[in-house]
Amino acid sequence: MEKLHLELNFKSMKSRWFINVFLIVAVFVTVATIAFSIVFRSVYYERVEVLANDYSYEFYALSSANRGNFTDSAISFAGQFRYKTKMEVQVINHNGEFVVSTSGFQSDYTETEDFLKAKETSTPQTLKWENENGEDILACSTPLYDTGGEFLGAYRWLVSLDTVNKMSLGFIAIAVLVAVTVLFIFGFSGVYFIKSIVNPIKEVGNIARKIAMGDLESRIEIPKNDEIGELCEAINYMASELYAAQNLKNDFISSVSHELRTPLTAIRGWGETARMSLGTDDDLVNRGLDVVLSEANRLSGLVEELLDFSRMETGRLQVNSMPLNVTQILTESADMYAELSRKNGIDFIFTPPTEQLEVMGDGDRLKQVFINIIDNAVKYTESGGQVLITQLKEEGCVRITVNDTGVGIPEADIDRVKEKFYKANKTVRGSGIGLAVADEIIKQHKGLLFIESTEGAGTTVTIVLPLYEPEDEVLQDTETKEIEDVQE
Repeated sequence: MEKLHLELNFKSMKSRWFINVFLIVAVFVTVATIAFSIVFRSVYYERVEVLANDYSYEFYALSSANRGNFTDSAISFAGQFRYKTKMEVQVINHNGEFVVSTSGFQSDYTETEDFLKAKETSTPQTLKWENENGEDILACSTPLYDTGGEFLGAYRWLVSLDTVNKMSLGFIAIAVLVAVTVLFIFGFSGVYFIKSIVNPIKEVGNIARKIAMGDLESRIEIPKNDEIGELCEAINYMASELYAAQNLKNDFISSVSHELRTPLTAIRGWGETARMSLGTDDDLVNRGLDVVLSEANRLSGLVEELLDFSRMETGRLQVNSMPLNVTQILTESADMYAELSRKNGIDFIFTPPTEQLEVMGDGDRLKQVFINIIDNAVKYTESGGQVLITQLKEEGCVRITVNDTGVGIPEADIDRVKEKFYKANKTVRGSGIGLAVADEIIKQHKGLLFIESTEGAGTTVTIVLPLYEPEDEVLQDTETKEIEDVQE
């Protein structure tokens, strides 16, 4: 059903082109050809009439000069007429009787329509008619009068139109042939052009359906470097991004599943061990409870991280800003990893700054960011390495730097480590969303988070936050009040 519907749509496109373009052009060409044919024949006939009048003028001039003896002069001049091969001139007297013809043949003449009209209107009258042999004849009667204005008769020239008709038909045939050729070329090029659009679009539709059904490795062959090619390239890019996102999602699900399973396994194992050791080995029970509590806290932190990510995705991640001592928060965060680093053989360097700096922010959220960054530095640094944490006051801001000598980040991954689900090193624990959440939190604090790294040499994470100034709070309160007034 879908295939039939798609084919009908493509046929509909061809039909629309035929109706809206080809049919209009065909009608225009047809009308133009007919108009050309009519105008051409009319102009040709007019030309023949002009030439005939020019040829017959000699006869008219001589007749006018010898009207005293109209019949004799007509008969005399008929034998001397120079254009006998081009046309025939007949002389009719005032009674409508045939007098003479330049062809030398007698005729049972009867008053024709052109003669009667010329006699009636005193002006030359032209008539097109067909003789008994089926030959088209063009005739024109010109009235003649004596000096006293008395009607003497008329001379009448006749021209065969067979040659003219043959010539005009030849030109008309050529015009029709040209019109048909134009329509054929236009139609052929139009069909080719439509196919060049329809076929790629059909392929785009097929690949789009495959992508929609989950085949994200399908790609469209880009036929040409035009708008259709750009569309194909855009869809291929979309499929690549979807494929990459799907892989990231799958890696994320696998990583989170592993991160959740590890503490749950430890909690279950040590819980069963502690229960079996109740009353027999209090030290083992206490040790087990410590592990259970530690892993439960770790599990809670992971779930909270997932919730924060969900809030960030839906735009509900908020910070409760207030003046706070960022130096104290950084110190508390660093102290949490000092002992762990020492146990892992890492040289953990952090000297609590003497200058206490304040920022406007959410203490819990900033602590979450600091813990995430320090935790990454520690877990990606091997024994014998170093983690250095510094705080530096700059003009209007505080710069906090966490530098490690760990494995570093490949150059190809450095621009993506803050993306959701992305993990440059999949061998180390972590969900891959910590830095994405941290970056969002810092942005909401109107700060910046930079990552610089060299693979095999280490990583430096820098956080820049604006310092708190009392007037900032007044300004913020004013802005909040103005927003509330507008809402009311």
